[in-house]
Amino acid sequence: MKKLITVLLVAATACTNPDNKSTGALTILASPAADSCSAPYLFTDAKGIVHLSWMQKKGKEASLHFSTLVNEQWTSPSTISSGNNWFVNWADYPVVSSDAAGNMLAHFLQKSDTATFTYDIQLVASADAGKTWNTPTTLHDDGKKAEHGFVSITPYKDQFLVSWLDGRKTAMEGNDHSKHEGHHGEMTLRAALLDKKGTKTNEWELDGRICDCCQTTIAITDNGPVIIYRDRSDEEIRDMSIVRFVNGEWTQSKTIFPDEWKIAGCPVNGPRADAVGNNLAIAWFSMKENKAQVKIIFSEDGGATFKTPIQVDEGKAIGRVDVVMLDKETAMVSWMEGSTIKAVKVNANGTKGQPVIIAQSSDSRSSGFPQMTKTGKQLIFAWTDNMEKTIKLASLPF
Repeated sequence: MKKLITVLLVAATACTNPDNKSTGALTILASPAADSCSAPYLFTDAKGIVHLSWMQKKGKEASLHFSTLVNEQWTSPSTISSGNNWFVNWADYPVVSSDAAGNMLAHFLQKSDTATFTYDIQLVASADAGKTWNTPTTLHDDGKKAEHGFVSITPYKDQFLVSWLDGRKTAMEGNDHSKHEGHHGEMTLRAALLDKKGTKTNEWELDGRICDCCQTTIAITDNGPVIIYRDRSDEEIRDMSIVRFVNGEWTQSKTIFPDEWKIAGCPVNGPRADAVGNNLAIAWFSMKENKAQVKIIFSEDGGATFKTPIQVDEGKAIGRVDVVMLDKETAMVSWMEGSTIKAVKVNANGTKGQPVIIAQSSDSRSSGFPQMTKTGKQLIFAWTDNMEKTIKLASLPF
């Protein structure tokens, strides 16, 4: 991947500047995304191969696409699925995942009723590295006209582990389903195991009362998977909690650190996590007493216990975090500081590097959630350029 900072990554539909531009060590890369695109998602599979997915919306038609970094070039974009009744949202973006054998699983959101927040999670699977995809199926089987979304997907052993926010308890007769939160029932956290064809083999409710519209995140430790999410107490404290899959059973939820952020509505700002062995890093946003903070916390035992959190922002954070473990002791955290996308290297001992500016973006919702992934000794970044309405990419050696 060393040539990545000098080689132009050309794709037929790229709509960025045809020349890579370097600012110090950071290099802007050509993008495989066309126009009218948003909601990027980046991930690296077990072979170290980077995949990028994104949404395209033209009129009523929405479509999900992906491209793979092969021999230092992006493959021609492939369409995963499309439709004219999708729920397209700046924060509840589709996720794509792949195991080492090229089995892939992706999701998108499809409207189930006319109310704003009534939509289902649709899954599509591929057994040939994304060349062909099966017919979409619904992840959840409750049949309720309610909100289902904020999905995380990752390979686990010979299956895929999926987590999501599930609104089946909010769908009660006579209630306004267009409201995100209220006294009509609780949003829950659920998880499931799916085989390579996307067929559910097991399912659990992990928490019966959580924040309504923050992303979930999954990391795989040596002890087993962990899922981190924004919880919701009866007193409206919305701090980060973790559940762990240990010896075939899910633990009770546990707060990773008591920020004690009391807020009456969902802040739409979920956590991100990554693990190397049993070394785990979690990044998140909090705003207790209107003091915005982005923090990272480390664990050396797969999330059973945690060290003291480390604040990384510079005083004007709006969250939208991501995190990647560079080794067992060091992580890179990205976040938005106002309209600027920044990243900084943090050690578990509390030391930090100098923040790096990745891009100037926008603090509007349409700029979405910037993404980050690792391959070799490079970090790849992706974000939505809401002015040009396309996906931008950059690389950074570490």
